[in-house]
Amino acid sequence: MKRIFIILTLIVNLNVLAQTKVNNFSIKNTRPVDLVNVFLGSSGDHGQMSPAASYPFSMLSIGPQTYPKTHTGYEYLAKKFLGFTHNRFEGVGCQGSGGNMLIKPFLGNDELKSELLKISERAYPGYYEVGFENKIKAQLTVLGKSGKHLYQFPKGEKGIYLDLSYAFNNAFVAEEHEIKGNSVSGYIVSKTTCSVGKYKLFYYIELDGNADWKALSEHKLVAMLSNNSTSIGVNVAFSSVSIESAKSSLNKSSFEKLRAESSNDWNNNLSKIAVEGNLEDAKLFYSLLYRTMQSPYVISEKDGRYRNTKGEIKQDNEVRYNGWAIWDNYRTQLPLLSIVTPERYQGMVNSIADLYNSGKKDYATQTEPSNTVRTEHAIVVLLDAYSKGYKVDFSKIADSLVKEVNGLDYKSPDKALESSYDNWAMAQIFKILKNKEKSDFYLNKALEYKTYWNKDFKDITRGDVDRMQARGLYQGTIWQYRWFVPYDFKGLVELDGGEEAYLAKLDEFFEKDLYNHANEPDLQVPLMYNFTKSGYKSQYWMHTLAADTVIQNYFNDNSRGIGSFIDKIYKNEPKAYIRTMDDDAGAMSAWYIFTASGFSPACVGWPVYYLNVPLFQSITYRLPKGKTFKVEVENFNPKNKYIKSVTLNGSAFNKNYITQQNIEAGGVLKITASAVPEKVSKTENWISSIEE
Repeated sequence: MKRIFIILTLIVNLNVLAQTKVNNFSIKNTRPVDLVNVFLGSSGDHGQMSPAASYPFSMLSIGPQTYPKTHTGYEYLAKKFLGFTHNRFEGVGCQGSGGNMLIKPFLGNDELKSELLKISERAYPGYYEVGFENKIKAQLTVLGKSGKHLYQFPKGEKGIYLDLSYAFNNAFVAEEHEIKGNSVSGYIVSKTTCSVGKYKLFYYIELDGNADWKALSEHKLVAMLSNNSTSIGVNVAFSSVSIESAKSSLNKSSFEKLRAESSNDWNNNLSKIAVEGNLEDAKLFYSLLYRTMQSPYVISEKDGRYRNTKGEIKQDNEVRYNGWAIWDNYRTQLPLLSIVTPERYQGMVNSIADLYNSGKKDYATQTEPSNTVRTEHAIVVLLDAYSKGYKVDFSKIADSLVKEVNGLDYKSPDKALESSYDNWAMAQIFKILKNKEKSDFYLNKALEYKTYWNKDFKDITRGDVDRMQARGLYQGTIWQYRWFVPYDFKGLVELDGGEEAYLAKLDEFFEKDLYNHANEPDLQVPLMYNFTKSGYKSQYWMHTLAADTVIQNYFNDNSRGIGSFIDKIYKNEPKAYIRTMDDDAGAMSAWYIFTASGFSPACVGWPVYYLNVPLFQSITYRLPKGKTFKVEVENFNPKNKYIKSVTLNGSAFNKNYITQQNIEAGGVLKITASAVPEKVSKTENWISSIEE
């Protein structure tokens, strides 16, 4: 009997160990790229993401165009396909943009009568595949600025249809093309996101084999294939510079070679952060990390040529980028890239700075080199980059920065606070330039936020304080915007009547579920207990919003209370996120990545990150020159949301924040977690102050 008991015990223990192994992830055993779910957020208005075949920071992404569509041209639940398009700006609202150059495989001799109805589908980073009822199978892959369609057909009449005038939401403006046998090349002009500006793309498309393109009408072409052929490849490449540059980027390697190289490059990028822990959590983590690396887009060629926002050809040794959503992602995605892609980030910073030379609008110019969205707070991003050790020559763009800041809008309460942020950044930049007079001038301009705050945000007893767009607010409520003074939290606490009064209102804000994670205006508020005696509440809210069920009453369409959202926000499924919540070019994904890592930006412009308990037992950032920054959790348990103590490289660390310098120096940050909060703070708490 004793022997049977021992055997049963061993069997149970082995099963537990096997189950533990299956349910846990380590980068040592599995490639992160194999965990990514590219269908996350691709159904309804739950993230506005697509499963398109893409490549890190490439302007080319080849993806399915369905009917009906969502903001990126694709709906996960849709069965009917219109074809495949070649670019899209992921998760940025305004009904999406891009969707240029529709390619449709068809059977018979009339593309309009051939219907594509989905029966199977799979995809992962750099690759997309779909099978249709009519036996056509489509495979797509992208490597750099080049991509390939591979279509398989049954025998019989068939062809490839190309609509050069296709674009999302009637955004097409103009195109010119030239047909040479099996190739077609030219350029397309299309409206940017929200139809504010225009961008121009040069392209080169070439069919494998002997099929030739024929004109059907002014913008529509067709290539009929041999009745006996059962497959054809379509090679395509983009450039912001010229047709010749697009042609030189064309990669005619085999489909499998392109797909393998794309997958490998994606894996190298995703492996810059190595998590160890629950497998399902790791799948969500890498699916969201993947989203942070879609934009901005590389617009320069291998020889250094690129077009600026005036449409002029320039040349630089540094890789240039375009395709900005800065108002959306300056809080999270760009700070994340400053850590995980330092080899790219200097080029991104240079490209943002160059906007002030070549023509910068809040949204877009009429001659953009790629699709783009908006660039408000670019000045804050440049200051933030400088504070982290990136090079910014402010002296060359100071006049343009002044012109932008002097033209800021103060007409609505939210605009007044947003504009004050840029004035603060301008003051810091003149301080860097050792111009005390101008630094003092813009510091005083920034301090005027107090007048606006006292006028509109101090009194929260008025009836409209919880109403979306009250008093001319763009996206948000008075409650949500009253906290937007990231550069002077110390002054905000004083305006609010001191720490006790401030905490009472902050508690009320969360107790009444007034916070809105479906949009960015109050995204920093969960961190805003950190500079008080109740810092543990920030640890609670960061963990809760990232991993637990929450109640949300506000939505990104400026509605409130139309059926409360009660669920986890971050889910690894097509209907992820809160209804109407955009990923906003990686902004919301990056928020999760930071929170899961155990540190988040305290105030963009300062190289400071507040701490929380990570969502993994171990998470390692792989840095240049072989360095690593590792965050370990002792006493790890999903229920342990609070920080008990912290050590850095084995020594007690008595701060509730780390800096970019701490991260880049490498080492091990060990956080001891607890289910019970440390209600009496013993740490040095960082607080932003306009006077410093």
